Amino acid sequence: MVSRLRAHALSRRVAAAALGLLLLATACRGRPPGQTEETVARLVDSLVPAVEKFASLRFRTPPRSAVRSRDQVRAYVLAKLDQEFSADKAKGMEASYRLLGLLPDTLDLRALLLDLFTEQIVGYYEPDSSQLFVVATADETVLKAVVAHELVHALQHQYLALDSIMEQVGDNDRLLAAQSILEGQATLVGLQVMVPDQNLYAMPELWEASRERIREQQAAMPVFSKAPRILRESIIFPYLAGADFIRAWEGSELRDTVPFGVRMPVSTEQIINPHRYFQGDQPLPIRFTAQEPRVLYEDTMGEFDLRILAADLAALPVSAEIATPLSPGWGGDRFRVYDTPAGTALVWYLVWDDQVSRTRFHGTTGQRLESRRRLGYRLEVSQLTVGDRPASRVVMAPDGWLGWKQVSGVEVVAGPAQ
Repeated sequence: MVSRLRAHALSRRVAAAALGLLLLATACRGRPPGQTEETVARLVDSLVPAVEKFASLRFRTPPRSAVRSRDQVRAYVLAKLDQEFSADKAKGMEASYRLLGLLPDTLDLRALLLDLFTEQIVGYYEPDSSQLFVVATADETVLKAVVAHELVHALQHQYLALDSIMEQVGDNDRLLAAQSILEGQATLVGLQVMVPDQNLYAMPELWEASRERIREQQAAMPVFSKAPRILRESIIFPYLAGADFIRAWEGSELRDTVPFGVRMPVSTEQIINPHRYFQGDQPLPIRFTAQEPRVLYEDTMGEFDLRILAADLAALPVSAEIATPLSPGWGGDRFRVYDTPAGTALVWYLVWDDQVSRTRFHGTTGQRLESRRRLGYRLEVSQLTVGDRPASRVVMAPDGWLGWKQVSGVEVVAGPAQ
């Protein structure tokens, strides 16, 4: 099985998608035999019929492949990090997670991302060139699974603008939801190609065993195993939760279609809770009401990040599943990170489905945030209303921050997210 990281969406999306790097999750480590352009091309051609069959889509043009050395791949990752991970964006993303205690202050995030990518890369599909690349030293025992998975992305690209989807800005929660569909489908189709005589949709025990194997073998990777929870779960989420959603889709009245285009989920809440998607539940889009100076970064956390934060604050075991049955009742959120002389400041608004959800948040995560308050910082967790919905506001900022005098408000954007 494989996993694919995107530096463009870092933080909770650190494993999100635009970079399109294929990361190995089955992690078989044998003696690398050395791949050639010819052997990879033959493998690609041999897998096309099975991929088309299980994806229920046909290639409009034949997929193209090439082989790269590990040094070439590392240089490619480095170039993408430089291109898509600007200094301001990196500082803003890191600040929000550091203030919440999800990333340690001493962590060199860019260096860790590079090490994570390098540790796991076996191959990747690049939308820019519409080409599938395989590392020359890829292990023969995992190559078929890797190529099958990436062929699904090549197939998706012929029906969707992958580069446009993965370059969305301003709503990383929506980006992760979209990536989960792409990776979830590729995960299931890739597995199905490996076991063509068994039906992953009709055999939940087979899928559950595969899920467990993916987690176990990712955890065995040295760099991955030492990464903070937010990074580890972000890497795994699109593949496992995305595949769970696709399985739910195949059991629905929409099974004869694909969740592309206007049917693509727009929040991780919909991915984690497919029944909410099928009920037509949409996130409530909110925005800050004022343009302000010194705004370093602005984005949406989403239910996935909220679950990560809750698990971290509750000190749950690192192996615990994030997708627990209890929904936090997330309805929408928006946050800003400010650059101040005394340090970064965070203002985060969350809108809830009901009063019970808000009360539960304030009695658990809201209270536990006090343990993350830094020396010289002030924390306020308030209850309020946004539109006609119960809401919360989390402010974590230096004591002397001028913004304390009048914290910027938010409003509901007309119409639901589409």
